[in-house]
Amino acid sequence: MLLQKKAVILDGILCNMNPTCSVYRLGLMPYRLAWDLQNRLAEEIARGDHPAALLLLEHPHTYTFGRRGHIENLLWDQDELARRGVSVYWVDRGGDVTYHGPGQLVGYPLLPLAPGGLFAAPATPAGTTATDRTSGNEESLVNEPHTTAQRLPRADYVGYLRRLEETLILALMRLGLVCGQIEGLTGVWVQPDVLSRCRDCAPDLRQPPAKIASIGVKVDARGISRHGFALNVQPDLSYFDGMIGCGLKGYANTSLAELFDPPPAMERVMQEIIAAFGEVFHYQMVERPLPADWLAENGSKD
Repeated sequence: MLLQKKAVILDGILCNMNPTCSVYRLGLMPYRLAWDLQNRLAEEIARGDHPAALLLLEHPHTYTFGRRGHIENLLWDQDELARRGVSVYWVDRGGDVTYHGPGQLVGYPLLPLAPGGLFAAPATPAGTTATDRTSGNEESLVNEPHTTAQRLPRADYVGYLRRLEETLILALMRLGLVCGQIEGLTGVWVQPDVLSRCRDCAPDLRQPPAKIASIGVKVDARGISRHGFALNVQPDLSYFDGMIGCGLKGYANTSLAELFDPPPAMERVMQEIIAAFGEVFHYQMVERPLPADWLAENGSKD
């Protein structure tokens, strides 16, 4: 009994040693407003005026293109985009085109990755980059441009992507879904044997793995992460027909709503994401209300 009490006390001490991550649940928020909020928070985190943060929200129907995006991967013309109420943005994350919309949980972690923060890495040989330290496709990652005189803080940025995937996989496992990674591809995937649950999927769409979560991030010149992940909970999957998601042909998209009847509520999904994020990244997750003046200063931009 004494040993058990000591173990509990030790666990409490170790927990209290973990840094804090503020969690903001923002509901349905226009894309531009969320982007501006990320920029503001990243500035405060870089100055040491705000702890790490995780924004959880949904967007109205939106397509975003990363820095490696190709316009030919947008399949709908302007008339169809207008009819469907879709906004289009070119943004500063990695990756190609992706969809955001109601019923999809979007997470934007703003974390100090380096120097001295998460995933601080040893010196990188001259002429190499973070992606040189791994094999596979890491196009979902963007490091902000830098010169020899002002290099990015060194960190394991690819390791950060893998941790985001691990967070999503852990949360989905607790919701009852078996999913995982695919070598050379970023995101979280559901294998065909699990897709056999999908009642509405065409048989040919059950053959290859299907993506249930996308990831695209940016790490700025001070080592602060921006952008993040998009998890399909109960979105209108017809909007994925308007693009070649992430520029990958031959892969379908799926959602929790296709695999569970009834699907888990968004509230439950957020709870599991918050818990898994704290475990994987070793943060104490503290939910806070967003100061009203932050949104008032940015207005209600689309």
